[in-house]
Amino acid sequence: MNDGAPEMLLFDLDGTLVDSVPDLAWCLNAMLAELALPAASEDDVRMWVGNGAERLVKRAITRRMDGEPADRALLQRAMAQLMEIYAANTDRYSQLYPGVIEGLNYARSLGCPLGVVTNKAERFTVPLMRSLGILDHFDIVVGGDTLPTQKPDPGPLLHCAGQYRAAPARSVMIGDSINDLQAARAAGMRILCVSYGYNHGNDIGAYGPDAVLHTLAELPAHL
Repeated sequence: MNDGAPEMLLFDLDGTLVDSVPDLAWCLNAMLAELALPAASEDDVRMWVGNGAERLVKRAITRRMDGEPADRALLQRAMAQLMEIYAANTDRYSQLYPGVIEGLNYARSLGCPLGVVTNKAERFTVPLMRSLGILDHFDIVVGGDTLPTQKPDPGPLLHCAGQYRAAPARSVMIGDSINDLQAARAAGMRILCVSYGYNHGNDIGAYGPDAVLHTLAELPAHL
C-alpha cells in the first residue's frame, strides 16, 4: 500500500493458498460411488467448488451449477458421507501453490497480524493447514462455521479486523473468487486476487480487484 504498511492481511485458503481440489475430487467420487452415482472428473470439481460443501454436493448429484436434487434424503445422505470421508482425507493430495511460502514469509515480515478466512469448515481447515506447514504463519483462522455468517458476507473479515483493532480501510484481503472480492468490498478492505484459483472458470480480473497476482511471491509489489 502506497500510504504505509497494512494493519492486517487476510487470506482465503482453497484456491489461494492451497490446491485442495485433488482431495475434494477423490472424496467426492468415493461418496458418489457409495451412492451408485456417476463419477466426476477433477475438471468438473474445479468448476463446482467455491460455494460451500452443500452446493458442491448438489452440483455433483445434478451436474448443474444451480441444480437442486429432487430427493432431499439423498442429499442429506450424500452430505453425511462426504463429511465423513473428507474428515479422514483432507490432505491426501492437497498441496500449496507455488509462491505461497515466499508470499507468507514476506507478509509476516511486515509485522501486521495475518489471518485466514475460508468457507471451509473449521474442523477441516485447521488440520489441513497444520499438515501443510502453514498454520503457524497465522494469528487467526476463521472457518465457514466459526461465525454465523460466511463470505461473501463481510462479517468474518470485520471480525478478524476487530480482534486486532485493525482499520478495515488499511487491511487487505487476498483471495481467488468473487466471494472474496464481494466480502472485501463490503468490509471496506482492499482486495488482491490470484489468477489461478477457483472462480467457476471466470477471469477474476473482470470483476475489478485492486490487483491480480499470478503467484503470492508477487505480494511485495502490491503491499
